[in-house]
Order: sequence, then structure tokens, then C-alpha cells
Amino acid sequence: MSSQEELSEMALDAWNTNASYWNDSIGRDGNIYWQKLQEPSLRRLLGDHLKRQPGQEPCLALDLATGNGLCARWLAKHGAKVWATDGSSNMLEKAIMANQGFAQARNIVFSTLDVTKKVDFDHLAATVEFHWEGHSKFDIVLMNMAIMDVSTLEPLVETLPRILKPNGVFVATVLHPVFMTSGASRNVDLRYDGETGDLEVVRTRVVKDYLHVPPYRGIAIPGQPKRQLYFHRPMEELFTTFFRAGLVMDAMEEPAFTEEDEEKDRVESSRNYTQLPAILSFRMRLPYN
Repeated sequence: MSSQEELSEMALDAWNTNASYWNDSIGRDGNIYWQKLQEPSLRRLLGDHLKRQPGQEPCLALDLATGNGLCARWLAKHGAKVWATDGSSNMLEKAIMANQGFAQARNIVFSTLDVTKKVDFDHLAATVEFHWEGHSKFDIVLMNMAIMDVSTLEPLVETLPRILKPNGVFVATVLHPVFMTSGASRNVDLRYDGETGDLEVVRTRVVKDYLHVPPYRGIAIPGQPKRQLYFHRPMEELFTTFFRAGLVMDAMEEPAFTEEDEEKDRVESSRNYTQLPAILSFRMRLPYN
């Protein structure tokens, strides 16, 4: 088994290789996963934290693993000042390019940060405080669809209590640990109704391994140049990592596609499994004093 550092380097190498293909596939405005699952869930989990009364200072947000800057632009569009980061230099380049011509471009700062390295978080705090004139803590820390892409969460979790404001929140979305990153098989059964004779398509997933699934290579988008590393974490492990750092969870969602999202020409598509959630969203915060 490769060391954690080696796994992190391998993961970033894949994202650097896939950056252009991923950016072209996801697009400036996001794909159906963003439009139907991620964005509506983030709106529910972060809406109250983004709101500001006239005269109030803007919400300060840290966007981790920003990719092509999709979430950074979304946060800025909702009035936040955003510090957007990514460990992949090629992905960060795409984010900076996509920010050109964006109406709230001046409210986004981009910098390199590898969430698996504590030294990067230490450097971030000092840089933010200098750039934002004494502000070094955030109302929102967001990590959208990236937890399953990183080899360790410890540096992030250890840093959150230091960089969150008293009422600040950490929000993340992730491929669902039960139905997605566990490697669950996708089954399609064809049955005929005994009374009507109509053909019924029944889709199920079979979970064989869940508690212990080693890192493995997979694809996010069909046709991508290089397979990426996935790091599966059962929900107990995922949440306990944050609980041990003193954070508490006050919201969780399991968004799923609906029948109108079904992809008829791809029988294996996750969009066709409308009774099984594709992603998991959750919100963490520091306990109230």
C-alpha cells in the first residue's frame, strides 16, 4: 500500500491530467449533478449563512477543491467574498480563466492549497489575514464533491476550529458512501406485470463491501484521460473525524435524481436510480457556547 503522501500525489496527478476534459464536460454552469443535486442542497444548507442585512459585512467563504471555480462563483453571486483554493495547478488555472468576465470576479481570490497538507493551511491563515486586512476566519468553509478525492481529512479537520467564526459552518457534499464509493454493483431486472403484462424495469444496487474498502481507481466522467483515485469512507468514519475535532453536525441530506432526470440511453447511469441517493450533503459547526 502506498503511503498517504504518495496517494495524495497520485490523486493530484490524475486531476492535473483530467483538468481540461473535466472542465469541458462540467462547463462553466455545472452539469446535471450540480444543477439537480448539489446546488439545491447547498442553497438549503447555506442560504441563511449567506444572507446579509444592509450595512453588514459580506459573508467570508473559503472554497476548498474549487475545481473550475463553479462553487466560488456561486458563493460570490450570492454576495460572499470568496477565497478559492485547489491542490491541482491545472484545475486552478481553469478556475481563474472562468472567472474572467464574471460580474463578481473582484470578490474571488484564488490560491493553491492541498487539503492533505497542514503546512498549506498554516500558510493560508497568514495570507488571508494579510490580504483581507485582519480577517482570517470564515463564515463558510465549503468542500463540494471532493472529500472522496483526498487521501486524508486530518489537516482540514484540525484546522476548521481555528478558521471558522463562532457561528461559522463547514458544508460538504460527497458521493454517497453506501451506494457510490463502496463499489456497489448496479443491477437491472426486467419483470412483467402479471395482470397488465406491462414491462417493469427494477433497478437495484448490491453493496458487498462497505466498512473496509481500500483506495481504488475509477472514473468521474466517461472518456476522461486518466482514472482517478477514490477514497471511500463509511459514514461513521467520515463523521467521527469531524466529531473528534469538536464539531457537531446540524444538517444532513441525501439528494437523489427524479424520474425526469433519467438517462434512457445509458441503462447503467446513476440518474436512473431514483430511489437511491447519489450524493450526501452535510453541515458541521462549532458547538454554541
